[in-house]
Amino acid sequence: MGTMAGEQSIAKQQYYANKGNLFWKILFAVFEEEFSTSYEDRKALVKKYNIGLWNVLKSCKREGSSDATITEEIINDFENLHKQFPNIKYVFFESKAAAKYFHKHTVPQDGITYTTLPSTSGLNAGLTTAEKMEQWKAVSKIRFPKYED
Repeated sequence: MGTMAGEQSIAKQQYYANKGNLFWKILFAVFEEEFSTSYEDRKALVKKYNIGLWNVLKSCKREGSSDATITEEIINDFENLHKQFPNIKYVFFESKAAAKYFHKHTVPQDGITYTTLPSTSGLNAGLTTAEKMEQWKAVSKIRFPKYED
């Protein structure tokens, strides 16, 4: 779960559309799948492993795509999400900022394991790509429940 879609993602209507973001490279790698730049292949990957993508924030004000400048945030409707998908057992935050805004505005649900992973943003230079991948392997170890379309 990301914080809020970046400018390129909003423009393209695609999750993690910024080429500098390592999300897709890391996700393909931890599932030992051949990397693809095709958004159709990327959607197929998350569907294959029963992973849902969403953002913590429905809207906010910020400069560019930086989570550091977020103000006037409005949280997504997690109550409705849990009603639509009652079998959610794991939530992985794609950054400390995503986890921060989630916990600021919502109460964690019983029976769900929440894990904060390092940001895949190209701006997150605190860890190497290999170090990020190592932590992101936690996602590949989960067998997510299947949801029907």
